[in-house]
Amino acid sequence: MSNEKTEGFFSNLKEIIILLLIVFAIRTFGFGLYQLPPSGSMETTMLDGERYFADKFTVLFTKIKRGDIVTINSPTFKFSSNPLVYLFQKYVWGPDNWTKRVIGVPGDVVKGVIEDGKTQVYLNGKKLNEPYLNKYPLIEVWRKDKAELERLREQKPNINLGQFLGCKTYDPTKYLDQQPFHQLKEDRIFINPETSEPVILYPGTPISNDGIRKVKGNSYWGMGDEFYVELGKNQYWLMGDNRLGSSDSRVFGPVDGDRIHGRIVFRLISVDSDASWQILDFLSNPVDFWKRIRWNRLFQRVR
Repeated sequence: MSNEKTEGFFSNLKEIIILLLIVFAIRTFGFGLYQLPPSGSMETTMLDGERYFADKFTVLFTKIKRGDIVTINSPTFKFSSNPLVYLFQKYVWGPDNWTKRVIGVPGDVVKGVIEDGKTQVYLNGKKLNEPYLNKYPLIEVWRKDKAELERLREQKPNINLGQFLGCKTYDPTKYLDQQPFHQLKEDRIFINPETSEPVILYPGTPISNDGIRKVKGNSYWGMGDEFYVELGKNQYWLMGDNRLGSSDSRVFGPVDGDRIHGRIVFRLISVDSDASWQILDFLSNPVDFWKRIRWNRLFQRVR
């Protein structure tokens, strides 16, 4: 290879590397694009299959506020104690991204109680007004078609089909084919064999701690709606807007501020889809894909 070709090759390689570093820096410290996974924890503020713009820049030098919707590194992920591996996990490839709402910030006292059979959160001794909570009931559904479930049962007779059950927000005033949040098909609705009725969970229904309680100092929590937490330095209490379908600080406790890496600020697109790669969903079901776009939820600020 001649000197000119060698110099040209390394010059192009240098430009590519610089470009990749710039892109990496922007995506790591500037902004991010996120797709909400099929968890339902933030319904109806955020729905499965929606993509969001997140501000990562101002998080670096401004305080996280109560009410912010934030993206975090999975609180259950254990980072390596090796500094280099830690940096790789934190900024390149590591924990899943979760999305929750900030209820309490450092110094706050957050308490969850059950009053008159309903759940209630107190912040610094005052009843917390939460207009963002999901006001609709949840209905239990199969995440796979019955034919596919039967094939799985035939292939693995001992398989636990319960792992394919989930909950979707349901408006009982509308027919299944007119639901505003999800396409609900009759053959996907789970029917309780004991009651021969669908399983429907109503807002405010308490979740029991089932005797599980984690205690740290004066604070305690344990998977349910009864908890008491005194937040220390750099600790945040995060919860989903869909309290009956959210794994949040009630389960894993206060979240360290270092795990928060962005604020959700804007919804870009909204498609009723559980697919991780929506382009594949589109290519395999192009006609049906367009029917599942929630046109009334495109390009909106998220609060």
